[in-house]
Amino acid sequence: MSDRLGSAMTISTTTSTTAGPGSGGAEYICGQPLNLYKTPALEGLVTQAAAGRHLRWAPSPSQAIAGARAVILCEDDYPGWISAADGETLRPATTLYQPPPLDRQAIAPRLPQVIAFAHQAMATPNTYLWGGTVGPNYDCSGLMQTAFAAVGIRLPRDSYQQEAFTEAIAWENLEPGDLIFFGTPERTQHVGLYLGQGRYIHSSGVDQGRNGIGLDSITDLTDPISAAYHRQRRRPGRVMTSYCPRGAL
Repeated sequence: MSDRLGSAMTISTTTSTTAGPGSGGAEYICGQPLNLYKTPALEGLVTQAAAGRHLRWAPSPSQAIAGARAVILCEDDYPGWISAADGETLRPATTLYQPPPLDRQAIAPRLPQVIAFAHQAMATPNTYLWGGTVGPNYDCSGLMQTAFAAVGIRLPRDSYQQEAFTEAIAWENLEPGDLIFFGTPERTQHVGLYLGQGRYIHSSGVDQGRNGIGLDSITDLTDPISAAYHRQRRRPGRVMTSYCPRGAL
């Protein structure tokens, strides 16, 4: 998934401990899965937050508009708007979010579990959902983020952010657990998880010939979907560390 926020999103992404009037800079924990939207009118799903994720109120001049609240997810610095009703389901965090200090040596043994999560997600009935990260319905980068998070590895949210976060590698050096990025020469718009033997798993939209999670190949191009994505290849990338929010640097 490429940039879902666009120019209409006015929430500042500057990290701040401001959490709203009288909050004392507290973080909050999602008591249930939440939808985050592009606008205070709660239009345009941009991401989802699973139960247990941390968030804070955004440092926005208008934090509460038309029954919505501007928030930033702590794990990936991602902004959005939640409904006021969903805001009532939050509970104060007793401890602040601490990013996992993982290097490549710690990440590599977890990659088979990342792949297993993606296969299980594919085995569960699903459709492509722009902004989906909670499941069973995911967008492309949402599936990657959630599969890695399932084993304690944090990634940025969008595919172009994930590309920038990974270490560029050569196609001949691809290993299972690496990411493959697709799009135009100017911008990444899609991401998949490499499985080995030329195959990758990804959540693909109907505009590319599928509606949900499936397998494709970078070597066998007899399938039209594989061939279409092959023409959009950008580069592979390797996850070398777990994402650290800007406020934790």
